[in-house]
Amino acid sequence: MDYQSVYKHSMKDPEAFWAEAASLIDWDKPWDKVLDDANKPFYRWFSGAMMNTCYNAVDRHVIAGRGDQAAIIHDSPVTGSKRVITYAELQQQVARMAGALQAQGVTKGDRVIIYMPMVAEALIAMLGCARIGAIHSVVFGGFSSHELATRIDDAKPKMIVAASCGIEPNRVVHYKPLLDEAIELSTHKPEHCLVLQRPEEPGTLVEGRDLGWAEALAAAEPADCVSVAATDPLYILYTSGTTGQPKGVVRDNGGHAVALAWSMGNIYDVQPGEVFWAASDVGWVVGHSYIVYAPLLRGCTTVVYEGKPVGTPDAGAFWRVIEEHKVKVLFTAPTAFRAIKGADPKAEHLGRYDTSSLSALFLAGERCDPDTLHWAEDILKRPVIDHWWQTETGWAIAANCIGIEQLPVKAGSPTCAVPGYDIQVLDDEGEPVKPGNIGRIMVKLPLPPGCLSTLWGNDTRYVQSYLSAEPGYYLTGDAGYLDEDGYVFVMSRIDDIINVAGHRLSTGAMEGVLASHPDVAECAVIGAADELKGELPLGLVVLKSGVERDHDTIKKELVKLVREQIGPVAAFKTVAVVERLPKTRSGKILRGTMKAIADGTTYKQPATIDDPSILDEITSSLSAIGYGRHD
Repeated sequence: MDYQSVYKHSMKDPEAFWAEAASLIDWDKPWDKVLDDANKPFYRWFSGAMMNTCYNAVDRHVIAGRGDQAAIIHDSPVTGSKRVITYAELQQQVARMAGALQAQGVTKGDRVIIYMPMVAEALIAMLGCARIGAIHSVVFGGFSSHELATRIDDAKPKMIVAASCGIEPNRVVHYKPLLDEAIELSTHKPEHCLVLQRPEEPGTLVEGRDLGWAEALAAAEPADCVSVAATDPLYILYTSGTTGQPKGVVRDNGGHAVALAWSMGNIYDVQPGEVFWAASDVGWVVGHSYIVYAPLLRGCTTVVYEGKPVGTPDAGAFWRVIEEHKVKVLFTAPTAFRAIKGADPKAEHLGRYDTSSLSALFLAGERCDPDTLHWAEDILKRPVIDHWWQTETGWAIAANCIGIEQLPVKAGSPTCAVPGYDIQVLDDEGEPVKPGNIGRIMVKLPLPPGCLSTLWGNDTRYVQSYLSAEPGYYLTGDAGYLDEDGYVFVMSRIDDIINVAGHRLSTGAMEGVLASHPDVAECAVIGAADELKGELPLGLVVLKSGVERDHDTIKKELVKLVREQIGPVAAFKTVAVVERLPKTRSGKILRGTMKAIADGTTYKQPATIDDPSILDEITSSLSAIGYGRHD
């Protein structure tokens, strides 16, 4: 079937469509209803069904005779180690992990916080929770004690599973002291902590509370899978950059398993036994969905990479992993490719490796500028697929579904709506806008399986945050447009549409122009406050390594480019050349924080920031061109 036929089927008869997709999963008891809409807007998929996610991700592959296949490849340039875990070995380790949790009183419905780096044990901990129906909440390793404490108080875990430390290319991150401080700060106190002692920096265990991973698993009785309702929660994942009361996205078991298993073949064109690599982190949604659950549900081999795109040891790191592990599909953020392009503009490292196993590169996590897309296409000579989704949805909203039919690529677009998603672009009055006109990107309810079912402990906030902007629609929070062919163009967050003298302009479009300049490695455009025009665009650019041209000349070229391609209406006149841009640990550029610095307003340092010292650099750079506070 072609894409249009599959998409139309998913829109016309979603229940039949998803019942068919559900054949990819083994069920303990079939559903009473595919789509339960008895309590709108809280839709439930596969209500009445019973199943176990861990069984579907691990045990059934062993039973089917694939126990000797690699399930996990852990590749860690920061520790100089590599390790392969087969499905049979994974089953044994996960069963023992589940037994260790049960030995400390963890049962179905209890929460377990997991605070770990990119090690195989993080996956084992997640699957161990799923095995017994406990609800895991992975907190990105190295988050501050305060941020961890707010999540402890929201999720109220019975137990925390942590590593003693994380390893960065130039430093050790002290997880255990951060964990101890977080428990001191939190009102809720977990009963026990299970600590993976890493040889690079073992942690000090608190007597009576803390247990060593190796000892606890060795002593544990292997636990069987516990059948849970398809509508029971599998996990809570807190959205990045939250302040105050965190927003815990709740994912169910049944719909999640169906959507992710379906996505592997239909979006990514990856079959059982093939190697899939999501170069992300288990602490983010990409890690949950495409390092852990989707590849394993599909019976693939997943790569867990503890390293960076550059610096471990060089900009050829990704090519080495692809060659060594015969990766079929790589999924990463555009930031990673911008980093590789910045360090190795001519992709000279690529020639040292055999990347013939790679069939496609998928990018997501932020808008992919056309220049990065074309650079990746030119060097790889493979399809480069930008796709768009969110922590809340858990899997792609818009994508080029190459497992169904590869559609023509349009640079700047994640292609079309994925089957199951009814994407509409509405104006502020709730009316659909014409093709090519920017509006609020919405998804008509019900959302397909796999998307958030609510926010943990806060149904009211779920409705207020996502479902109240327009009755019957999910608010993505992104602005953009659909073209005449139904391609989606996500331009920016709704908050990043700037108003220049009454004209609504997309900062994303301006960033695309700046990124096309041959000397620019990466860039950001923010709307800085202006007394006369309301807001004026301000560009911040990082130049490629080796660029030694005069900065003022480059700035003039950039202003001219925007004027030519977007027009004088953009009133784009100011560019700052900076060493680096502030980002979250998952690679998202902190535009809001830079706007606050430019406007001279007070701001709270984002909890997810990768390197806080960059904010001082930005403050200094903006001050030099007249922006920021003038005390």
